[in-house]
Amino acid sequence: MSLMALLQKRFSVRAFLDKPVPEETLAEIFTGAQLSPSNCNVQPWQIYVVSGVEKDKLKDKLVEAVMSGKEPNPDFDWKIRYQGIHRDRQFGSANALYSSMGIERGDKQARLTAMLRNWMFFDAPHAAFFTMEKYLNIMGAVDMGIYAQTLALLMTEKGISCCFQGALGQFPDPVRAFLNMPEDRGILFGMSFGYADENAPVNSTRTDREPLESAVSFIG
Repeated sequence: MSLMALLQKRFSVRAFLDKPVPEETLAEIFTGAQLSPSNCNVQPWQIYVVSGVEKDKLKDKLVEAVMSGKEPNPDFDWKIRYQGIHRDRQFGSANALYSSMGIERGDKQARLTAMLRNWMFFDAPHAAFFTMEKYLNIMGAVDMGIYAQTLALLMTEKGISCCFQGALGQFPDPVRAFLNMPEDRGILFGMSFGYADENAPVNSTRTDREPLESAVSFIG
């Protein structure tokens, strides 16, 4: 499959089959992702992949933290408030998601319930946490984004679906304790992945993309 075909095929999946990815396939994909470029070849990513019973234990701890009512305390700055066209696109994405699930705009309880599924990993068989040393800040985040895109395309090539989730970085304390992470390492974001449930209505969600001329300027 060509790279363009992989890009066109990939989308965020929020319902998965109870079907783990074979260990040898996981090893192949994550080995391939090590070829991702990074600034000065620092390769800042430290990835934790949680599966099976351990994933379920961590899910329970995360749901408990979210339901406690405590404010999120992410390791990195997630306080941005989108403005203008970016806010419009955010609303468009949310509308596409909730519409596919049959959730009305004013149904706050249904939206909160749907949001909670982030910390349940959307019932995926695997969850990955993308971490790096906190001091790396924005330079490390750029490299992590490149790594994440590489990983997503490698997964798509193997018929594996995923959903990147900023939500999985909002309550780092139970994750850090569960994974015995060093204090100087922070969780940037997470990802649920596995084989998509193609019959789930939520997986019909699609978002649009801006035309070339609104994103790229060719000079000269």
